[in-house]
Amino acid sequence: MQIADVLTPDDVFIDWKVADKSDLLVKLSELGATRVSATKPEIFNALSARETLGSTGMGGGVALPHARLASVADPIGIFVRLRQAIDYDAVDAAPVDLVFLLLLPDFPRSVQLPALACVARGLRDPRVSSQVRKARDRAELFSAISGPVERDGKIAQ
Repeated sequence: MQIADVLTPDDVFIDWKVADKSDLLVKLSELGATRVSATKPEIFNALSARETLGSTGMGGGVALPHARLASVADPIGIFVRLRQAIDYDAVDAAPVDLVFLLLLPDFPRSVQLPALACVARGLRDPRVSSQVRKARDRAELFSAISGPVERDGKIAQ
């Protein structure tokens, strides 16, 4: 699985302004509700419930909020670069400015871990996060986060 399997260029956003983590989760829920057949409150409640288990702030300024929803058939990603980093209770206590929302199917669970691992692996790469932070527009941002896409065993640019 690759990031491009769960993220489209239309689902990449640049320089969002949010006040705090709660405001971010609300706005992500609103956006998520336009992508899946779940309501904003359903998504927000699922994201909030997941955050009570432990912060999805991975460190290095990156957060990977995610939720499992019965109404989701395939993993769907939404990527946001914040205008200003916010406190997110990340594992390294660093503020977060890169946020990748994953909306996952409740079942089968076999789809969830590969999607989470793929995104986490990609965003943990300092070269990727640096390129994402330097991107000047949505197209550059999508290219930086999704990287080259492998098709039929070959890398397609």
